[in-house]
Amino acid sequence: MSILSVENISKSYGDKTLFNEISFTVSEKQRIGIIGVNGTGKSTLLKIIAGMETGDTGGIVHANEFHIEYLPQSPVFEDGVTVLEAVFYGSSPLMQLLREYETAIKKLESEPQNEKFQKQLFSLQQKMDAMDAWDTNTTAKTVLNRLGIASLEQQVSTLSGGQQKRIAIARALIQPADLLILDEPTNHIDNETVEWLEDFLAKYRGALLMVTHDRYFLNRVTNRMIELDEGNLYSYEGNYEMFLEKKAEREEREASSEQKRQNLLRRELAWLRRGAKARTTKQKARIQRAETLQEHSGPAQKGQMEMAIGSARLGKKVMEIEGISKSFGEKTLFTDFSYLMMPDDRLGIIGKNGSGKTTLLNILAGKILPDSGQVETGPTVKLGFYTQNHEEMDENLRVIEYIREAADVIYTKDGHSITASQMLERFLFPPSAQWTYISRLSGGERRRLYLLRVLMGEPNVLFLDEPTNDLDIETLSVLEDYLEHFPGAVVTVSHDRYFLDRTMEHLFALEGNGEVRRFDGDYSAYLEQKRQEDEMASTVKTETPAEVKPKKEKARRLSYKEQKEWETIENVIAELEEKHEEIESQIASAGSDFGKIDGLFREQQEVADKLEEAMNRWEELSEIVEEIERNK
Repeated sequence: MSILSVENISKSYGDKTLFNEISFTVSEKQRIGIIGVNGTGKSTLLKIIAGMETGDTGGIVHANEFHIEYLPQSPVFEDGVTVLEAVFYGSSPLMQLLREYETAIKKLESEPQNEKFQKQLFSLQQKMDAMDAWDTNTTAKTVLNRLGIASLEQQVSTLSGGQQKRIAIARALIQPADLLILDEPTNHIDNETVEWLEDFLAKYRGALLMVTHDRYFLNRVTNRMIELDEGNLYSYEGNYEMFLEKKAEREEREASSEQKRQNLLRRELAWLRRGAKARTTKQKARIQRAETLQEHSGPAQKGQMEMAIGSARLGKKVMEIEGISKSFGEKTLFTDFSYLMMPDDRLGIIGKNGSGKTTLLNILAGKILPDSGQVETGPTVKLGFYTQNHEEMDENLRVIEYIREAADVIYTKDGHSITASQMLERFLFPPSAQWTYISRLSGGERRRLYLLRVLMGEPNVLFLDEPTNDLDIETLSVLEDYLEHFPGAVVTVSHDRYFLDRTMEHLFALEGNGEVRRFDGDYSAYLEQKRQEDEMASTVKTETPAEVKPKKEKARRLSYKEQKEWETIENVIAELEEKHEEIESQIASAGSDFGKIDGLFREQQEVADKLEEAMNRWEELSEIVEEIERNK
């Protein structure tokens, strides 16, 4: 069933057309991923659907009682708002109730004996029951916990950009919505959080519409793909893997059609050159057809990276890292880390946000000094460093002028020259876009341009700090192909699992204990090993004494006391369960007598503790009895 329709939407900025009369529908529980090269209007389309912008033509159609929740790429919060107000925002009765309930809990925690606060909380609990708000409250607590949001009283403005992005994600996930729109939700969050978000969205009740460069995320979450390309919209049923197959089929059909068009055009032109005279209707029709064929343009050619870029010669000594350590205040990022970098290394640095990944990369680049230890860089190293926050661009420069500031020409391994214009084409800037002013580029297009500027310096050691943020999938594919042929060492900080699997051969994992763990293999292999280690640790931790009883030469037998205990323990458990239910009923009928309720709560907890103890004892005795039965 369709819940929203996009009808003949067009949008242009100056002479640049983003999309032209595109239409599609969104159905219940659909998970739609939108992809396209930076600058094709993906984020603009999301804003139009969310009501943040308007199209030049067309419109959005949905029911009157329809709620859209929108997560922007760079969330902005009002000054002075707390985390509580930011997450449980809005004027809906449900959100107001959750705000009041959380505030009441904090008040009672600060003054547990305050009867006014007790009555207020009890009243709000009754409202939560009446509005069936407990599921939403549980979801909110789960989301906040998994996103690492602990303090609800803190002002959002005092938090880092990454923390603010997490708050924005929590807000979007908690709000009840018919359609959830997510613009690059995986940017600036670590791999563990991305995996949790995947699982959460798999169970999400509403429909999803998202833009993301994370290909694993797209593959696991979506069931429909929409591509924006040259102002047109193409829709594909299935996830990202199915999209790749169906897009290849579409491009093959288009290429075949273009070949037929070119053949027909050659025949028509040959006929015209033989001196055809426009004397008959048939001849006039053939001339018009030839002119139409000439005017029609075929499918746009995509940038390719099918060459091995040359670079300055790199000697055997690249970098010697000797016992480096770094701390900030009481927080230790890493201690006594050593490594000898090789000329063909492909090293990925991974870890949670705040673990010190970028700090380690900056120390290796000589931008930050370690607390102890040293980094020796080889004399032939020519470093190219792609940073998260690139240098300011002169917006008055044209695209090609900005690249030519780095180099007019670079050379392949074979000595062939590649001009700045040719490199721009390979990085998805066609000739028609190369004389565009930088001021007119989108954020993603600027990141792509900055990446090419770094590579035009022909480095022989390449450092990449979160290169996948804000780059589209097609650009990432170009970069991955480039790295495959790159003749020097590459060190990457990234949370993009697909990119790490595709390009890195060794990992440095900052696991939060001050140690940098080296892993030989890609990210998926590392993750599998971590899961196995966690399962083994969990198994050891949960083993009970009864499960690791020492072997005895004689068969185990129940003592007299254990025999009597075994005969009566089930009755004891039944009595405690009845007592627990009885107290539950007394609490329900106590009304607003908070003194009585407080005493009953304490008594109920004591009974619950005894019941748990009796159940554990019953389990121990039952295992002994089973062992005796087996040994008979």
